[in-house]
Amino acid sequence: MFPVLNKRLCACLIAGTLMLSAGGFAPLAAQEIPNDFTGIVREKIPAVVAITTRQIIQDQATLNDLLSPFDGRGLGPAQPRVREALGSGFVISPDGYIVTNNHVVADASEIRVVFSDKETLPARLVGRDAATDLAVLKIDPRPNITTTAWGDSDAVQPGAWTIAIGSPFGLGGTVTVGVLSARSRDINAGPYDDFLQTDASINRGNSGGPLFNARGEVIGVNTAIVSPTGGSIGIGFAVPSRTARNVVYQLIRTGRIERGFIGVRLQEITPSIAEALGIPGSKGALVASVEPGSPAEQAGIQAGDVITRFDGKDIQSVHDLTLAVASQTPGTKTTLTRNRAGSQQEIALTIGQRNDEEGQTGAVPKSETADPRLGLSLSPVPDEARQQLGLQPDTTGVFVQEVAPNSLAAENGFQPGDVIVSANNRNVTQPSDIQEEWAKSRQQNRPILFRINRQGQSVFVAVAMAKS
Repeated sequence: MFPVLNKRLCACLIAGTLMLSAGGFAPLAAQEIPNDFTGIVREKIPAVVAITTRQIIQDQATLNDLLSPFDGRGLGPAQPRVREALGSGFVISPDGYIVTNNHVVADASEIRVVFSDKETLPARLVGRDAATDLAVLKIDPRPNITTTAWGDSDAVQPGAWTIAIGSPFGLGGTVTVGVLSARSRDINAGPYDDFLQTDASINRGNSGGPLFNARGEVIGVNTAIVSPTGGSIGIGFAVPSRTARNVVYQLIRTGRIERGFIGVRLQEITPSIAEALGIPGSKGALVASVEPGSPAEQAGIQAGDVITRFDGKDIQSVHDLTLAVASQTPGTKTTLTRNRAGSQQEIALTIGQRNDEEGQTGAVPKSETADPRLGLSLSPVPDEARQQLGLQPDTTGVFVQEVAPNSLAAENGFQPGDVIVSANNRNVTQPSDIQEEWAKSRQQNRPILFRINRQGQSVFVAVAMAKS
């Protein structure tokens, strides 16, 4: 766990209150390490810009004042407040496209860019993507404009040199140098986290600025820092160029982002679930449910399958698969490898376009108590509560009325209102079905694997026998 993560701490000066951002670093072969970075800095500083924005804020008190010709003191109508913010960006093409962070320009009514020679130009927003915190601006091209070139973020390794250039605290053209601290960081900022981590000093106003490697190529876009105090402590994050380049060019082409979708709800594989499934280790992503009509259903994917490879790459976790699928263009044909009941199979499928949803709970009939050690009071699913439970009309299962405190079920996260759909991959319709599977699992001394429907979503839970 990180200490206090000031997520996407806007390298923004907001109404005089500075908010921060982060950076990253990139690597270089030992024989290419320069004596210093003056040549790269001299060449690239003209391509790095400060970004200033203005936003008109009309809070409720302001609106109330504006509705009457005078306030209570006869001073006339109150004026809207103006919020100003400051960040960084970099030019990527001679025709004036500039990359920055979404949080630097979001909701801005006016955007201006300031070059290293102090020329200031108005900019328009081409498009932005909140999920990756990236945005693209456009200015009228300047004569002999300096541009940056993308580098390969996948090639950088921890320990490699990186250079951050930006406008911390409004000080344009500020250079800091460090090393790449780590790759593929998930900081819980969003589903597509895959950050480069750097120890280069990233401060207020650096958001949206470039992270260069020692060749002067952009390998990241500085976007967040870990900071208990609001200042740089040497833990900064940058969106890798692999992600940024794809998002930026989609925004330039269409003004929006299309992400791949296969239609599965995923779950991490715990040691107990792995044991219950009879698979070695806990690598891969467990399919908890499959959306009807989705690419996954059309390809034959089922709940309980474990996806171990996607598009030729090993899948270690749910996060790996989420990133891999999202990076695909809708309509792309690809393959994945699934493990079903210990048998590996490679199947083909066509990527769809992303879409998401959710549901609700309720219920009441006569219950049966399972083994007290398990701690579940069960009943058939009440017909009158199906809609509240988020169940399809043809869904069968056993309804959880109560969960005994300190029982195995309670320890493993069961909740009243859950609907048990299967036990040990056997569809269940009566409490007695669960009693039978529980007894079998106890005899075999292995966890029992439940598939439950919770508020319309499918989840696997493995309950291990209590050790005597």
